[in-house]
Amino acid sequence: MTTRGGWRYAGISILIFILPLSAGAQSFGSYAMPAAAEYSITVSPQFPSPFSTAILTFLSNNLDLANASLTVAAGGKQLYHGDVRSVSIPLGGGGVPVNVSTTITQNGQAYPQTVTIIPQDVSLVLEPLSSAPPLYLGKPLVPLGGQTRLVAVADLRTASGKPLNPADLSYLWTVDGTHIANASGIGKDALVVGSPLQYRDLSVSVSVESPDGTLAGSADETLTPVAPTLRIYENDPLRGIRFSHALSGSFAITSAEASLYAAPFSFPTTQGAPSLTWFLNGSAAQSGGVLTLRPTGAGKGSANVSATASSGVLGADAAQGLTLTFGQDTSSLFGL
Repeated sequence: MTTRGGWRYAGISILIFILPLSAGAQSFGSYAMPAAAEYSITVSPQFPSPFSTAILTFLSNNLDLANASLTVAAGGKQLYHGDVRSVSIPLGGGGVPVNVSTTITQNGQAYPQTVTIIPQDVSLVLEPLSSAPPLYLGKPLVPLGGQTRLVAVADLRTASGKPLNPADLSYLWTVDGTHIANASGIGKDALVVGSPLQYRDLSVSVSVESPDGTLAGSADETLTPVAPTLRIYENDPLRGIRFSHALSGSFAITSAEASLYAAPFSFPTTQGAPSLTWFLNGSAAQSGGVLTLRPTGAGKGSANVSATASSGVLGADAAQGLTLTFGQDTSSLFGL
């Protein structure tokens, strides 16, 4: 610090469940086809979400689909009639069945099939075990070198709309294509996974089934770790910590004292909260999140202040610095 004074510091989702409504119906849960079926129907995506659309695609080894016609109806309303192609089916809410009738006609012969699509709602909630300031309105990010807790929120409903108890459902967790057997089972709706290495991703999915296996849903998330950061804010005695403006570059102390607050973002907390240390002109001043500075003496001066944060995890540390200015120049135009 260069001054003529001194310092004092204080310290998604969803199973396509097909009910066999007629002799020509299909079961998409196992992709079974009755022996009499002349064509197959594929539903995409495999797990459409409520209020989305399902795409029906038709394949056949017995019919010449290029010279056939297709009629598709849902809920008693015709949705399509023409050449055989993929058809979009609008879906309703979770558990609301959509009855779809399809008929392919070739050389005057009609081949009907009927399927029922019941979307089931499953989502994944990420709870990164990482640091964030108190009352922070944002969401903590996946920490580098840390862990993240994932919670499956399943709203499986029968065709009558009756919701199933999530505690009675069976959960199968998969991480990067590997089933996690010891974390799967009835009522096991949460999983804690370690963060991937920096610049890499981790894929996590969960499949949820009803006790009898007739209803199911699925959801997936991709975890991308974020390097931790440290931000310094002004701790105003009247307005509190001014999180709306992170300090950088320089900061002018215009009163008898100023208080700064260091906020660590996205540090892993598996070994506890990150430790914070303040430095004044390169020398350790104090530890903790708040530093109070009281310039003393006369004249104008400047100093360098910085804060470091460490989580105890290799590579999970960060620092932030500022140039402080304080006091007033008491010299006159003539140096008097």
